[in-house]
Amino acid sequence: MLATLVIGLREGLEAALIVGIIAAFLRKNGKSLKAMWLGVILAVILSIVVGVALDWIEQSLPQARQEGMESVIGCVAIFFVTGMIMWMNAHARDLKRQIEAETAEALGQASAYALASMAFLAVLKEGFETSVFLLATFSAAQSAAWAAAGAVIGLLLAVLIGWGIYAGGVRINLSRFFRVTGAFLVLVAAGLVVTSLRTAHEAGWLNAGQQTVLDLSWLVAPGTIRSALITGVLGIPADPRLIELVGWLTYLIPVSLLVFWPPSRRPGPRAAVRLQFASAGALALVAAILAFAYPVPQLHLPRLATLVAANDPATPIGQAELEVSSAQAPELSIRFEGGHTERVSLASGKHEHASHSGLAVSAWHVHTAGASAHARPTLTLDEVVALNHGRIPIGLNPQQHPGPFQAAWTSRRALDVWTAGGHLLDASGYETAFVALSGSGLQTPRTLSVAGSQSPTAQAWRVSPDYVSRAARALHGLLAERSERGFWAVGLPLVLLFAALLLAACACRNSRRLGKLYRAGCDSEQMSSVNGGLANGRNNTRGTLNASH
Repeated sequence: MLATLVIGLREGLEAALIVGIIAAFLRKNGKSLKAMWLGVILAVILSIVVGVALDWIEQSLPQARQEGMESVIGCVAIFFVTGMIMWMNAHARDLKRQIEAETAEALGQASAYALASMAFLAVLKEGFETSVFLLATFSAAQSAAWAAAGAVIGLLLAVLIGWGIYAGGVRINLSRFFRVTGAFLVLVAAGLVVTSLRTAHEAGWLNAGQQTVLDLSWLVAPGTIRSALITGVLGIPADPRLIELVGWLTYLIPVSLLVFWPPSRRPGPRAAVRLQFASAGALALVAAILAFAYPVPQLHLPRLATLVAANDPATPIGQAELEVSSAQAPELSIRFEGGHTERVSLASGKHEHASHSGLAVSAWHVHTAGASAHARPTLTLDEVVALNHGRIPIGLNPQQHPGPFQAAWTSRRALDVWTAGGHLLDASGYETAFVALSGSGLQTPRTLSVAGSQSPTAQAWRVSPDYVSRAARALHGLLAERSERGFWAVGLPLVLLFAALLLAACACRNSRRLGKLYRAGCDSEQMSSVNGGLANGRNNTRGTLNASH
């Protein structure tokens, strides 16, 4: 409530002062106020429409887009309030004279529309700033009702003070008033920086710098007055993140110095140019340090993944390694206990993008068929029963088909591999063996699906769950570190470099202006000296002539 009250009071008072000064000047010159009031009413209506429209658009959006729009509105509000504070601090003393001059110019145009346009634009500027700033503050406020009440009270106070100044019954030191309220609004705007950064993260726009740096829950306990002042008014949350603290300090310190540094201690024109060049160099140096000194993320993950039986995750049966080269498709090298090794090219299978263990991965599915290795060509009846889980297969009669049988073996193998960023995340494989029995009185071959065979790959296997969990954590951490580096070592240095270029450009422009002024001053001094010499020459000549006479 306090923040919106000050916003409504300050912005409303600015508009009331403008209207009051225009009205007093018109009354002094015997002019009608109708055109002025027409512009004021239109500006107020349009400001209300803008605020309502922005709020309606925000409420109609999905949650993530609402957070994004709140970030945009907050940034616009910060820009407005910063420019308004700096402009008012520089022009508060000359505000009346400037407005009266503009009003006189409008009257000189002999057009009621010119005066109405002046009042309209002046009030519209303040009304639009108020709408955006209040909307951003409502989003960060703990209670929208109290925030709205504060805004209404502030606007009413502004109207009363403005009327009192117009009527002559109220005198106020505008320079001191705007300086005091400006100090408070700088803190509010710094809180809006924090709020905008948090809503940007909730919208999915900013994921870097989200480490909690302070625990202020003891200071801003919900429901307390401290919470209402610190969180509700100044926008400081109970768990400020790193990026929020950096944004808060980055805004608060330079803006406070620019606005509130004593005029008597401010550097002169040449010193200001040198300071601008030094600041640009410092920003460029910080950008270079961040870009080149920020550590490159590294993945700490074992090169070999442990393989276990699918039905017995505690028993290791081998190892797997993903081999990636730029010229060829990835290959999975598998080494089983007992020395059996095979290499499978993933390019021979189906490739698709999927999600696995919370990560966006490349999924490879390889299916092959062929002869089963290490299979016996003949089987006894007991061996057939053992292969069929201790049961006699359907179609076999021990009396009619006592064995042995000729065995023709085939197999179908399936391999599923999930990779992320060129690293093995998970894999599983199984082999289904088929044996076609013939001979020993069988009129037609009998085909059995065999659960296990003498091949080490016949049993279903997978990568150890411990390795999958460890790999998923490592890959999640790598992605987070890359996101952090993308912000701190790429995005932020670019912003700092852009700011350094702007400062350097301003310093160059100011330096050229000072050079022109210096040359103009030198030329004036030379002309003065020349004129003085000519005058002295004329006086000397006259003196000589007088002496000769």
